[in-house]
Amino acid sequence: MKFALIVCTYMRPKPLMRLLHSVRFQTLLPSQVIIVDGSLNNDSLNELKTFSLNGLEYFKVGNEDRGLTKQRNFGIDRVSEDIDVVAFLDDDIVLDNQYFKQLASTYQEYPNAFGVGGYITNEVAWQLQNENSNGQDFYNIDGYVRKESSRYKLRKKLGLDHHTQPGTYPPFGHGRSIGFLPPSGKTYKVDLFMGGVASYPKQIVDAHKFSTFFEGYGLYEDAEYTLRLSNEGSLYVNTLATCQHFHAPDGRPNHYKYGKMVVRNGWFVWRTKYPNPSFKNKLKWHSITLILILIRILNIFTTNKRKESLTEVLGRLVGWLILFTRR
Repeated sequence: MKFALIVCTYMRPKPLMRLLHSVRFQTLLPSQVIIVDGSLNNDSLNELKTFSLNGLEYFKVGNEDRGLTKQRNFGIDRVSEDIDVVAFLDDDIVLDNQYFKQLASTYQEYPNAFGVGGYITNEVAWQLQNENSNGQDFYNIDGYVRKESSRYKLRKKLGLDHHTQPGTYPPFGHGRSIGFLPPSGKTYKVDLFMGGVASYPKQIVDAHKFSTFFEGYGLYEDAEYTLRLSNEGSLYVNTLATCQHFHAPDGRPNHYKYGKMVVRNGWFVWRTKYPNPSFKNKLKWHSITLILILIRILNIFTTNKRKESLTEVLGRLVGWLILFTRR
């Protein structure tokens, strides 16, 4: 099984090199590694000049191809014809050395899979379930437990929670993300997974391109893409295909733009899966959106990042109000 890896990067030379070093030590190496660089300088190119990796190809793109979804589509068009699976990784990921081998084993187990996602291990503190880890303060699944977030505690109290498996998208949106799947070693069937640790058969990415609705940073582009695929085939997450995510701050939008994208892009993703939701599910989607805005308003007074919280709240409010002007 031949893999191509596409890494879209923007102004992050150091994280990019850390990722590529982890690729070098894979037990199953990708045959082709395509770097699509939208940076406004040559820092990443200069770093790559001192680095050697078989199959490495570098492309610098300009304004017409800059932005996450555009760069991904650019990379897809340059994948070799003999490739079986195309993997995508964010430039601030670091792989454990069995990552590609575990992806390959999942495709062997599910040969008709439309996609397989990896599993990030350093973002959630999981523990084994015990008699003290029950109740509203905890989320339990498959013998593991994590602390429940304030937003889900509030949603439970208001009857706005859902009981589907994480990675399964409910009719009113706002489902639990892949981060709520435990490190059980299992492979889970899902509706969506994270684009920064994703892979798809080559024939799938050739037939289904990433949406140009998402501009620049492309928040939730991965959810839209995988939900679109899940309407036609099966997707999986292998919790043994492990890696770590180190959230590089460079190249991210300001908090106002981010807040606006959270709502605007979130609405687009929801309507991708459910283009004609019922009135009840519309009411639930908007209610949860407002709850999340209220929580961020509280953060203005409860955290030391008051300016960031305020600007994000303004962005969310503007994004939400824009939805009512759509025809």
